[in-house]
Amino acid sequence: MLRRVINPILFFPIALSINSINVLSSETKNNLNNTLGDNPNKLLVNYEEIEKIISKNQELKSLQNLVASASFNLASKIGQRYPSLDLQVNGLPKYVSGRNYSSNSPTLETSQFSANPSINIRWDLIDPLRGSEIKIAKENYKIAKNNFEIKKKDLIQEARMRYHKYQKSYQEIQNKNFALNLSITNLDNAKAKLDAGIGTKFEVLEAEAQLSRDKLSFREKKIEYKINKISLKEILNLKEDFETNKEQNIIGFWNHKLNKNINEGLDKNLSLKNVLLQNSIKKSQANSFLAQNKPKIYISNTFSSIFSKGESLSNNIDYEVTGSNYTNTISLNFAWSIFNGGKNKNSYKSKIADAKAEEYAYKNLKNVLTTNISKAYLNLKLNKEQIISSLKEIESSKESVRLSRLRYEVGISTLRDLLLRQSELSNAKSKNINAIYNYNLNLDELERLTFLEISKNCLDNNNNKIKDRESICNIQR
Repeated sequence: MLRRVINPILFFPIALSINSINVLSSETKNNLNNTLGDNPNKLLVNYEEIEKIISKNQELKSLQNLVASASFNLASKIGQRYPSLDLQVNGLPKYVSGRNYSSNSPTLETSQFSANPSINIRWDLIDPLRGSEIKIAKENYKIAKNNFEIKKKDLIQEARMRYHKYQKSYQEIQNKNFALNLSITNLDNAKAKLDAGIGTKFEVLEAEAQLSRDKLSFREKKIEYKINKISLKEILNLKEDFETNKEQNIIGFWNHKLNKNINEGLDKNLSLKNVLLQNSIKKSQANSFLAQNKPKIYISNTFSSIFSKGESLSNNIDYEVTGSNYTNTISLNFAWSIFNGGKNKNSYKSKIADAKAEEYAYKNLKNVLTTNISKAYLNLKLNKEQIISSLKEIESSKESVRLSRLRYEVGISTLRDLLLRQSELSNAKSKNINAIYNYNLNLDELERLTFLEISKNCLDNNNNKIKDRESICNIQR
């Protein structure tokens, strides 16, 4: 008789556990898109399109104007090589009237319209400053173009980082939603066991407390998700709402060796090139100060003329009288500022010292870039291992939760032990989400630092495909 009573009591919670095991085995989204307010008809932004969309960024458009400004300045300096033509007209026209009285001579009167146009052509044959100014303008133009490319690549990397973060936050919501569903199931089972007389009020309170924590964590992740979406929208300069592929996947593989990474990164780095250009500019500025004490030779041609109507200083003015004359002067000119108190010499020394400082800045930046490339390369290897390890941990934790739940349902384990196993599973999922996120960030960082491309194929040192099932090349998430 006692066995007939005990068996239904034992099988009752086991029946309740079937629903919870189904929750564990099927990780559904549970209408997350509706919860987050997502609309499938929005503009779709993919990882591959970020580079094209980033051209709308306002900061990038500002730098485009700076490049145009440097280009116009270069054209202005190059224009110094060619002759200049100046036209000047004194009075257009000019009218002069007056009277000259003297007791010893007849009174003379003036009433005359006149114009005095002149044209001056100048051509600097030898200008010591001109070469330095053109060279400086060219290098400033190169720096402006490099700054544009640097900013563009930085914005692309930042946008990709926000894209990965946006995907990561969605995966974290799914993880928290999964944990929330388990907590709801735990509470239902605890209440059912209490009603059946085989549970305790303490277990119900524990389940309610865990459910409250999971609800708070779920809401926090939803807020983070919306903030990350706003952040991504801002850097892409999108006016309309958008949507992305929320599934978090590995974006590619890195098949380049460390030495190649460093060599390519240092050879193509635009910031290093800008430091070299700044060094050259400082030297050109130094030479321009010395050039100010060198002679300048130029040719000038001045053509001037006068056209008049009327008479000047005449007894009887004839208003119909007209006259004209012109002169043309061609000369080879020479100008030389020999001494100015040592001002140019000291300015030269100042710019040479600035150029020396740029050389040390170049060496320092080179060391920093080498360190950053090496760190990114090694962190990529570390995140590979973390992805593989976290996937194994997830599988083990799932089985641990399943067994712990069965033990709890038959009364040989506590709810606290079950909650601990569920927490371990959630943490394992978070580790995997963070590992994939960091792995993708490392790939983007290496691409930015080395100018090498991310590969879609995973190859070994001999460019052969890796067949190891436990390799990151063959994992299935």
